[in-house]
Amino acid sequence: MTQNMETFDAIIIGSGQAGSPLAVSLAKQGLRTAIIERSHLGGTCINTGCTPTKAMIGSAQAAYTAKNSQDLGVTTAHVQVDFQKIIARKDKIVENFRAGSANSLEDKENIALVRGQARFIDKKMVEVALNEGGKRVLKADKIFIDTGSKTHVPDIEGIETSGYLDNRTIMELHELPEHLMIIGGGYIGLEFGQMFHRFGSKVSIFQHGEHIADHEDDDVADELANILQDEGIDIHLNSSIESVSKSGAFVTLSGSFSGKKQQYTGTHLLVATGRMPNTGELQLDKTGVKTGEKGYITVNNKLETNIEGIYALGDVKGGPQFTHVSYNDYLIVAANLPENKTPATTDQRILTYTMFTEPQLGRAGLTEKQAKEKGIRYKVAKLPMKKVARGIETGHTEGFMKALVDESNDKIIGTAMLCMEGGEIASAVLIAMMGGLTYQQLRDGMFAHPTLTESLNNLFATL
Repeated sequence: MTQNMETFDAIIIGSGQAGSPLAVSLAKQGLRTAIIERSHLGGTCINTGCTPTKAMIGSAQAAYTAKNSQDLGVTTAHVQVDFQKIIARKDKIVENFRAGSANSLEDKENIALVRGQARFIDKKMVEVALNEGGKRVLKADKIFIDTGSKTHVPDIEGIETSGYLDNRTIMELHELPEHLMIIGGGYIGLEFGQMFHRFGSKVSIFQHGEHIADHEDDDVADELANILQDEGIDIHLNSSIESVSKSGAFVTLSGSFSGKKQQYTGTHLLVATGRMPNTGELQLDKTGVKTGEKGYITVNNKLETNIEGIYALGDVKGGPQFTHVSYNDYLIVAANLPENKTPATTDQRILTYTMFTEPQLGRAGLTEKQAKEKGIRYKVAKLPMKKVARGIETGHTEGFMKALVDESNDKIIGTAMLCMEGGEIASAVLIAMMGGLTYQQLRDGMFAHPTLTESLNNLFATL
């Protein structure tokens, strides 16, 4: 085996939003780099995450707008959703993004693209079972793990034989579900739930806890739940599902729902109960790399594992699982290579993300829950969208803008924008946070009228 071993300067396992740009960066530095990918290039984002879901959400928003335009004085004829055309459009967009990812890696100087399943056979030695057959053994002093995550399937009786869908397979359907049941009221479940309801499916969401989106503050979660329910989506809180059964074309959930023993039956079941790391086939035990309770790889603030020269980037290391976090992981690792080139850590970054329901939930910095846990004395600015001129003019008055301000220095420490283009507004506030601006500077800033950003004047005037 070692006689056929190939030596590289670096090995990257996984071609996600951290692995691919890292390979390009290392190659440009003259480092001979192998990047291993068992499936499609581009990772979750391009193939089963951001790109396809947001393409389909775009179609769902168009359908919803067309069906509900009468309030704006526009009457449309019968609106028809062509689900197969929506899927075909999504697939075409994904293929274009895949091609772009392939173009950045294939036939490039100092990059060897290896297609297959990787597993460690020693600390710095990786064996790849090639997709076309056969094996290759690769060795490098530096190894970067970017293998991402996959759906966590809860231990519920009968679920494995229920024909359940996950975030990947639900986008491979070619017929619209008549009644889609979703286990899990987090970001994935809520985005798919609203999307398919707007396509025409009946949608029921089953959440174990007292709130959907339970990582968010209660006022945010409850407002979003009200919006989705008003749209016609069934939300069942305090759901404890004991068994799943399938009979013909129907799936039945049995258990306790708000303290009552009940059953619910639908045509399709989506499991959206969280994620787990793609580490099972890596044989990390051969390396001594430490993992946490749920199997995520443990890293320090430079993304280094406990084994010198082995790093973990993206979802596989746990924590917030977003594409932009993965890309920022790449930036941090690249800044520190060669060693001490430009020291950078994860400590300086402010978490931001957007849930692409409508209205969007744009987040940056701390929630109230987190601020309380940190013992920060803060004050809350809050503005309902019913008082935002741009929202009134365009018919988007659902939700609110919210921000947290540190009482000690008047700087903004967090925001939750549950509103029209909430992700864009949260990003504007993030820039202010990065620049250390006080809330008074946004309150008194001159923004164009009438824009959503202008409402930051009124939001911070509530303080």
